[in-house]
Amino acid sequence: MSDQQNSEQSGRFEVRVSADSHMAWIRTRLAAENTMLAYLRTSVSLIGFGFAIVQFMHNVQGMPGAADPRYPNVPLYMGLALIFSGIVATIIAVVEFRFTLRYLWSGGFAAIAGITTEGRKTPLYAVAGVLVLIGLFAFFSVLLRFI
Repeated sequence: MSDQQNSEQSGRFEVRVSADSHMAWIRTRLAAENTMLAYLRTSVSLIGFGFAIVQFMHNVQGMPGAADPRYPNVPLYMGLALIFSGIVATIIAVVEFRFTLRYLWSGGFAAIAGITTEGRKTPLYAVAGVLVLIGLFAFFSVLLRFI
């Protein structure tokens, strides 16, 4: 089989169906999942830190002998902003991950994937969905408690 028959054109790249290109495709897929996990770790940190700021500052303000804060609502607003940022980061991560996976399964790249035409399902979507729900719960519990 000639190189021309053994390869397909996918946009501007020449895709050759070989073990090397298949392993490179797998490494790229795993790198995309690793990036998604990094986004999710960052989102968890933002949500948790925002919730902790609100709780900590609320407890400090209630301690005997603590001076009245000059701007008492700043910790609330900062905590809500961090929680909201974590939710938005999760949504952006899911959109970017879907875009990357669609690209990896498009055109000639599907030939070197070697699994199935629709690909293997990943649990990252479920994890991201749960994280968005946790973030929304934290956001509204803080918002409704202090306002």
